[in-house]
Amino acid sequence: MSAADPYAPQSGDTSYDVESYDLSLSYRVRTNRLEGVARITAVARESATSFALDLVGLRTSRVRVDGEVARFAAGPRILRVTPARALVAGDRFEVEVTYAGAPSPRRSRWGTVGWEELTDGALVAGQPIGAPTWFPCNDRPDNRARMRMEITVDDGYTVAATGVASGVTRRGGRTATTFTSEVPTATYLAAVHVGRYRTRALAGSGVDVVPPVHVTAPPALTPGADRAFAAVPDMLRLFDRAFGAYPQEACTLVVTADELEIPLEAQGLAVFGMNHLVPAAQRLVAHELAHQWFGNSVGIGRWSDIWLNEGFACYAEWLWSEASGGMTVDACAASHYGRVAAQPQDLRVVDPGPDDMFDDRVYKRGALTLHALRGHLGDVAFFALLRSWVAEHRHGLVTTDDFRSAVGRAGGEDAMALLSTWIDHVELPPRV
Repeated sequence: MSAADPYAPQSGDTSYDVESYDLSLSYRVRTNRLEGVARITAVARESATSFALDLVGLRTSRVRVDGEVARFAAGPRILRVTPARALVAGDRFEVEVTYAGAPSPRRSRWGTVGWEELTDGALVAGQPIGAPTWFPCNDRPDNRARMRMEITVDDGYTVAATGVASGVTRRGGRTATTFTSEVPTATYLAAVHVGRYRTRALAGSGVDVVPPVHVTAPPALTPGADRAFAAVPDMLRLFDRAFGAYPQEACTLVVTADELEIPLEAQGLAVFGMNHLVPAAQRLVAHELAHQWFGNSVGIGRWSDIWLNEGFACYAEWLWSEASGGMTVDACAASHYGRVAAQPQDLRVVDPGPDDMFDDRVYKRGALTLHALRGHLGDVAFFALLRSWVAEHRHGLVTTDDFRSAVGRAGGEDAMALLSTWIDHVELPPRV
């Protein structure tokens, strides 16, 4: 097995690509017990006698490959599978893994990530390597796959998850909900949220260019959620004009009864803590929504390019600030330039290193980069660049070099040189 990404060298297997995940999950909140069957369709990229799945903290009881019992060896992070017949490059194969346990976050250099118990429910915080805490997967950001999940919980609990809800069945005091996503999804962007929630459509959504937005929240927090998310349709209209049509199959906003340190986005949804239902958190709502374009549709295949997710989402915050009557984009840029300038100049945006990939300087210098390009290109050319970037790479993978090429097409060598001064050097360039 060769590692897929130097930022997460213990994750992923590049000898094969997953095409689809079909997960049957049963979860009991009271005991934090998860039982699952994962059916994975994959294609071998090279010949191999065995392959690895990422799985952390859960016990595997059986593995089948193409219907035949396969040998497996479970380590603390990896499930090594040896099929009855060796794989040949180009082979399509199906894996079925039966597993169970008490899911919990895994420790990482970025803190604890993965499946997390709440006071009365659970959530998934998958970025960047949390997916294996709840299902066996090929945990590589460059291996996106279709997903189907059937999630069963005790009556009284509601599930929100990646994909479009396509069916609910009740039997024996339990409720099963099926979610299907035909949009290729990275493992870290797959999510499940369980709680005593009620789901309803957000007022003002589902008209014009705005998709229907569904809010999943505890009934007692519904009034607060309605106030906190009242501007979401206008945010989506703004981003539609700036970036292109909303690219996901669903738009779900989840509110937990617990406080969360930060909101978390996933494919087609985002989760917020009850503490985020305040006016000061509006920028965070805009940020997570913008990720549906940047990060979740236009995705990265390697973590070193994370500024293409976070810098763009941060710039969307500034666009919303101005559009909603707050600070102008210029004022936001000036304020954050001063803050970044006061911090150490020892980070390259284009490759910040694993320890600094979530450093605020990556976010803000990324946004400042875009504002510098906007000043150089002018508004018409700049927003045309963003819309073509999103359209050309819809549900695809990009690199910083891809963006360099796009900038070059939009503004020539001078624009590419300007881009380089902001992302390739540790020194903060002068404001323009």
